[in-house]
Amino acid sequence: MIRQLNGVPIHFIEEGEGPPLLFLHGNPDSGDLWLPVIERVKQSFRCFAPDLPGFGRSGEIPNFDFSLNSLADLIDSLIELASIGRPLNLVVHDFGGPYGLAWAVKHATDVSGLTIMNTTFFSDYRWHFWAKVWRTPLLGELSMAGMVWPVFRRAILQGSPNLTTEQIRHAFSMITPRMKRTVLRLYRAVDPIVFKGWEDELVSLTSRIPSFVLWGDRDPYISRRFAERFRARKVVHLENCGHWIPLEEPDRLADLILDQRKTGS
Repeated sequence: MIRQLNGVPIHFIEEGEGPPLLFLHGNPDSGDLWLPVIERVKQSFRCFAPDLPGFGRSGEIPNFDFSLNSLADLIDSLIELASIGRPLNLVVHDFGGPYGLAWAVKHATDVSGLTIMNTTFFSDYRWHFWAKVWRTPLLGELSMAGMVWPVFRRAILQGSPNLTTEQIRHAFSMITPRMKRTVLRLYRAVDPIVFKGWEDELVSLTSRIPSFVLWGDRDPYISRRFAERFRARKVVHLENCGHWIPLEEPDRLADLILDQRKTGS
């Protein structure tokens, strides 16, 4: 479904019945990342998975500055746009973390539960190799120009060796010039130092609400040591899983989301 946000088309997946559950993807993904999980939880939740602006089938927002306040305000606008009820359950992965967790910090009373996977919200995080490339002017543009299928496939398999060619091809099909521009602007704006202060408020929130972390320990981009840093009520490590848990272990993720609703912890 396409909705218009101030004239910018935003693609949403909307399925299921029950309390609202908002999924936020990262780079280089789209809302389709969550389809295997949504299929497993839609009998218990009303699921929403947008393509974030600039990604997938969604348009770009002109002059967007990618500050944490702006990311939080954007998610709030998307929640209003799709008429997602509050409070809601929030599931974040990769760069969906800074978008969604910034929103959660600013709208703590609107969050009924948090599920966090392989993301960062900490000022002492250090960029991985590709992030350093994308943050570098000219070098980042050159890397995007050279993002052809063999290069993309090799880079994705470094993050999650268990992914299938079909899964990787689908992600590759979503790469557009606007997505490449968005990735460069995003990585250049959200330096880890911006999380100072915000990280403390997030940890305060995760200690008060049902929250859990599910972490693929073979992730080369974000160390497993960050999993416990969120101070979630429950932390689960998947030793044989890489960065893309929603594709590698959709059953495990769905079970944890359903268990969170059942137990409230």
